[in-house]
Amino acid sequence: MNDVDSVADVVAMACLLLGAFLCLTAGLGLLRFPDVLSRMHAGTKPQTAGVLLIMVGGAIRLSGWSVTWMLLLVAVFQLLTAPVSAHMVSRIAYRRRHVRRDRLLVDELGSRAGGPRGDEPADGDAQTGR
Repeated sequence: MNDVDSVADVVAMACLLLGAFLCLTAGLGLLRFPDVLSRMHAGTKPQTAGVLLIMVGGAIRLSGWSVTWMLLLVAVFQLLTAPVSAHMVSRIAYRRRHVRRDRLLVDELGSRAGGPRGDEPADGDAQTGR
C-alpha cells in the first residue's frame, strides 16, 4: 500500500464519518424540532449534505468507474428530489394551517389582498383566511 492509497482512505473515512454524522443530526432534528418548517429544514439540508458526503467517500474508497457513475447518479437524484419534496411538504403544511404564521418573517401567501386565495384549505373561508 502506497502513500496515495492511505491518504485516499483517510479522506474517504472522513467523508463517510462526517456524512453519517450529518444524517444522524438530520434524524435527531426530525424528532426534536417543534414545528413543520423546522423539521423540514432538518430533513433536507443536513440529510442532503450527509448523503452527498457519503457518496463522495464511497466513490473515493470504491475506486471504479461503474461505481462512481452509480454514486453520481444517486447524488443527482438526491439533489433533485430533496428540494421538491421539501417544497411540497411546506406547501401542504401552510394550506392545512400547521405553520405558525405569527413566527414567519415574511408571509407572501398571506399578504394577498382581496379575492379567493389558491392556498386555502377546502373547508377554510377564502376571504378571512381562517
